[in-house]
Formats: sequence, structure tokens, C-alpha cells
Amino acid sequence: MGFLSGKTALVTGSTSGIGEACARAYAAEGANIVLNGFGDAGEIEKLRAGIESEHGVRAIYSDADLTRPEKIEEMTTMALDTFGAVDILHNNAGVQHVAPIEDFPVEKWDLIIGLNLSSSFHTARLLMKQMKERKWGRLIFTASAHALVASPYKAAYVAAKHGIAGLTKVLALEGAAHGVTANAICPGYVWTPLVEKQIPDTMKSRGMSRDEVINEVLLDAQPTKKFVTVEQVAAMALYLASDNAENINGSLQVIDGGWTAQ
Repeated sequence: MGFLSGKTALVTGSTSGIGEACARAYAAEGANIVLNGFGDAGEIEKLRAGIESEHGVRAIYSDADLTRPEKIEEMTTMALDTFGAVDILHNNAGVQHVAPIEDFPVEKWDLIIGLNLSSSFHTARLLMKQMKERKWGRLIFTASAHALVASPYKAAYVAAKHGIAGLTKVLALEGAAHGVTANAICPGYVWTPLVEKQIPDTMKSRGMSRDEVINEVLLDAQPTKKFVTVEQVAAMALYLASDNAENINGSLQVIDGGWTAQ
């Protein structure tokens, strides 16, 4: 029996990348899983069924559009109706757009702030009370090194991730007396579909080749010159969900190869 046996984890943006790795890690320790995200329906069902069969837990899926508060409420209601509680809320969903601010589309700003920041407010406001009532809960946020530092051409993303850092600290204080912790994980560049998709925009905005973007932009700031892996992020998330981390609260856990140490 894993240390999360009997608990439930809701992980947004968990149909691929970091979110999928974290959902699998929670399930491996016995947690029931609420998946959320977009993608091919057949592949998502394969993921859901695979988690159930491999780990002997229950896994359900919500296709909620997290830019719409009413859909977030439907998702959290489904999770509570199915499992009776959500013990771990991992806000991971995110999107990116790269452009100079004078060319930054307003609709992209609204999308990124809505998905990367506001959705975390909505999930937390809907699930915090039941965590407090049970005197145990874990709020985990996938932030970024961009919660601590900035890069050009990423106005919305950097603003949203700095917002996540602040939200994490507020919720840590609100939950501290109730057995509920809130922490953010701040990876450097992780090789995920999100990172891969931003390469063409960066190539265009900086006039670079693909290899130049990878080596001179993405990995330039990371002294290790290595991408962070989704498994490394999931391992940190799993630790923050454990009882050993009960006094880690309001922290920004950096996994960036030394980027923000410079």
C-alpha cells in the first residue's frame, strides 16, 4: 500500500508532459486520480485505463476548459461526487506564447492569464474548504523559474507565474493551521510539448535556427546545460504530498540546473 492510499489527487493539464508524470506518480503511491486536459480522446482513455490497471486505483477524466469558471466547478463537483474528497490539488495546466509586447495579441494575454493563473484561483477556492474540514490537504502548483526571474517576449507567462508564486504563499498562510500546505515547483526548461511548441515562435522572434534556440536560449541560462525531466518534477511533487513535507509550506521549490543561482 502506498503512502497516498485512499487519497485522491486532481491534476490539471495531466494528459501529457509534467501533469501526466505527476498523476502517474501519485497513482503509484495509491492515490485515485482525476485527469484533466485536452488531446486525442483515444489516447486519453488509454492513459486513464492504464493508470487504473497498472496501479489498482480509480482514475476519471474531465475535459473541463479551465478558462471557464463554470467548467472548473463542474470538474471539482464531479471529483467530489465520485471520490468524496480531493486531498491533493495539483494545478499544472499551462500554455505559452512568445512575442514582443508591442506585438503580443490581447487574446493570448487573456488566455495565458486565465489558464496559467486564474484557473488555480478557481480550483483552490472550490476545494480548500473541504481540505480544511478534514485537516489535511496538499496544494501543489507547477510554477516555473519564471516565477522568480524574467525572460524577454514572455510578458503573460512571466506575469502569470509570478502570480502563482504569490497565490501559493497566500494559500500557505490560510491553510497552515488546518493541516493544508501550499507549495510551488519552479522548474527550469523541461522537455515537454509546451516547450517544444514555443520553439517556432522563438525562432521567428529572434531570427534563430532550431538548434540555436535550444542551445542559446532555452538552455543558455541553465548551467547544467540539461533539460529538467518530467520524472524529476514528479518526484518533487510526490515529496511535497508526503507527510514528511508537512512543514514545507509556502515554498518555491526550484529545479532549474542552477539558473536562478546566477
